[in-house]
Amino acid sequence: MIAASKDAAPGAAPNDSVEALHALILHQLDEDQAQETISIPLAGKSSIADHMVIASGRSTRHVSAIADKLAQRIKQEAGRLVRVEGLPNADWVLIDAGDVIVHLFRPEVRSFYNLERMWSFGDAPPVTAVN
Repeated sequence: MIAASKDAAPGAAPNDSVEALHALILHQLDEDQAQETISIPLAGKSSIADHMVIASGRSTRHVSAIADKLAQRIKQEAGRLVRVEGLPNADWVLIDAGDVIVHLFRPEVRSFYNLERMWSFGDAPPVTAVN
């Protein structure tokens, strides 16, 4: 189980806890056969999170299943409450785990919104392909 340091401020997690949460999310997405998973580092660039993960599911049912399982796994393994938005339609589901934000899309919806491009920063490579 991932636990925050006792000395950390409420709601804050030490960097190793953030990285463990990020690794847990990437692992679960891989286990659930999410497609085209990428991770965008946001630390030092945005205050909303340290990482943004974007992945696709094959269908609304697949996106919904990935989101449900991921939210449960984060609660069980990391002991974090997560907010989930967009689950009823499952075209685009947002999972806010605090330090890591996950966007799950159907492929057509992902292509339309193109978050990878929107969150690219300058000349730095904006994303890290995970699978």
